[in-house]
Amino acid sequence: MTHQAEETDRSTSHPAPTEDPTSGVPRSDEPQPGTSVPAAAREPVPAPVVPTDEPELGTDSAAVPPGAPTAVPDATAALPESNPPLAPRPLKSRRLLRAALRWTAAVVVFAAVGAGTAYGIAGMERTDVPGLGTVSDGRWVYPTLTKPPLPKGRPGPLAEGNKSGTHYADLRRLVLPAPQQATADPALRGTDGWLPTKDFLTEYAEKRDREELAQRFTQYGLRHIAARGWTTPDDTHTRVYLLQFDTAAVVDELIGQIAPYGGPGYQLRGAADSVSDDGFPAKAQIEDVTRVVYTESKPYGKEQTRQAYLAAGDVLALVVQDRKGSAHPVPFQQTVTLQSQLLA
Repeated sequence: MTHQAEETDRSTSHPAPTEDPTSGVPRSDEPQPGTSVPAAAREPVPAPVVPTDEPELGTDSAAVPPGAPTAVPDATAALPESNPPLAPRPLKSRRLLRAALRWTAAVVVFAAVGAGTAYGIAGMERTDVPGLGTVSDGRWVYPTLTKPPLPKGRPGPLAEGNKSGTHYADLRRLVLPAPQQATADPALRGTDGWLPTKDFLTEYAEKRDREELAQRFTQYGLRHIAARGWTTPDDTHTRVYLLQFDTAAVVDELIGQIAPYGGPGYQLRGAADSVSDDGFPAKAQIEDVTRVVYTESKPYGKEQTRQAYLAAGDVLALVVQDRKGSAHPVPFQQTVTLQSQLLA
């Protein structure tokens, strides 16, 4: 068929089809191998007009300076909403061109995602938390989550070359943000984002436990604590604490003492009868993040408390939620999973 097209071109003095200079792919108005050329197709066909007013896919990633935080773009939003106007041509050619454009755009978008120097995670709108149910199950709407940039040349906390499991990013920016319509708890803001150890220890019910934990934290080299708290319209009170130590080995030993299986080693205020929460979805487990979850079993009085300890590298985290009546499981599971992702 190629020889026939060339002979036709020489007899009609028409220039041979050329490649699209923007993509390197031959224009789809060329005759397809194995098919006859209708008379109408031999006439010169105007080249397709490709819109140029939209930014070229993948250029945003290259424009981001190294070290800048970057959220993962929505690949579906980057695809064209409609195809550019084309001159009349066989229906099969138009379909092939559309398919090629869509696949090319998708490949460019995913390549741009992997090229960023900072690493982000999707906001999980309403959210795509592994192992959880549908949008109508009571989960909260969180803002887009973006991990802070790493200092130049520093590895992530769970990287193979990071033997100490150190989180080199700013710990204060690794604390999960409050969801929409939540009221912030000013008591957990601390000074410059750092919470005093004595304020964290008020979560524990017994004075003896507070004194023992304070001594343990000193022995294990607690560096600082970042925290955030909020209350949602349904009166669920949430507190998130991140405690950073010198090494991951210290955190692994400490979580075994504070959060053994069966029940917490140190009881929180108002949660004296906490037991292991076996109802937490196994699919929501984040790789390389240790998670120990507790809940109050009935009867639990006027309010119920849920709590989770997380160990990721050199950070020990505590997530607490309580609510009058009962603390809903799905928002708690969602909060714990998202905080785990930020630490991973």
